[in-house]
Amino acid sequence: MVEWRSVFVTVAIILLCFFAIPIKISNVEHVEERAMFDSFMRKYNKSYPANSEEYETRFKIFQEALEQIKTLNSHQDDSSPTVFYGITKFADINRKEFDDKYLTYEHKNNSHGRRRVLMRHNGHERSNRPKRSIGDGLPRHIDWRDKGYVSKIKNQKTCGACWAFSTIGVIESMVAMKTGVLKTFSTQEIIDCARYGNMGCDGGDTCNLLQWLVDNDVGIQEEKEYPLLLKTGTCKLKQPTKGVHVASNFSCDYLVGEENTLLALLAYHGPVAVAVNALTWQYYLGGVIQFHCEGGLESLNHAVQLVGYNLDGTPPYYIARNSWGTSFGEKGYLKIAIGSNVCGVASEVAALDVLT
Repeated sequence: MVEWRSVFVTVAIILLCFFAIPIKISNVEHVEERAMFDSFMRKYNKSYPANSEEYETRFKIFQEALEQIKTLNSHQDDSSPTVFYGITKFADINRKEFDDKYLTYEHKNNSHGRRRVLMRHNGHERSNRPKRSIGDGLPRHIDWRDKGYVSKIKNQKTCGACWAFSTIGVIESMVAMKTGVLKTFSTQEIIDCARYGNMGCDGGDTCNLLQWLVDNDVGIQEEKEYPLLLKTGTCKLKQPTKGVHVASNFSCDYLVGEENTLLALLAYHGPVAVAVNALTWQYYLGGVIQFHCEGGLESLNHAVQLVGYNLDGTPPYYIARNSWGTSFGEKGYLKIAIGSNVCGVASEVAALDVLT
């Protein structure tokens, strides 16, 4: 009996040696990447218990993110890069998680009452005249932030209401341009109440939203009257017509190949809301996006507010106000190259006037 136990103990020790060593090696592999991951967790207040399955899963995703970042940065001239990708707060979630949590724009090809006629601004309406070079006859630089007409960056977190944030951003800007006072209006009202296929934090469409606001004469209250909760709730409007209204002459148009018209809207009318493909924005740090960002209608998955442009940039670019907080990109903003429908920026453009 004693002899059997001795054999068992000997075998157990041998097995422990064979299996424990690889485990130990596994835990110290990729030392530099693990140090980067631990630094990432500290910076963004993430917490995954050491040696846990969750830690290893998120670390593996982080490693994949590093490879994707390397690929994105390789698609440009190293001597004069125009855009920079790197570790962001989204580096521990995979592509599907990012898509599900942050990219929930619901583009509707046959959306309710979609309009295809642009408002006319200083003679820059759509026409059959020959196309001019991008920016011909337009101011070289427009930035409505400089006038105090753009509100602070918001953070939608995992509430997929980019369609509401971008539209409310435009409404805030247009009210400021009209009255000289910049106010914060209720995105939560839109999340809770908007219909015509809009689904609160589960996605929506800016053009359907504008049509719903006009058809139902809905007034938009200030945020202090209807606070932001970042979750879909029951509509709490007691006086639906109270507040700022969207005028019936709003426009929603497809301007691919006609970005001069989009530039004219920004220059002579004001900020607009646009649907975009933001899939590669997961790792965006700054600079002008001009490659690896598909622009087809089927790729639209997010919405942002355009607040200006710079025709003297290298390359020329739009200034986009996102709703992922100030830690994203350039203090909440990003730049998109003009002229080639990069990221689908000209695929669905919404412009509006307000009635105060």
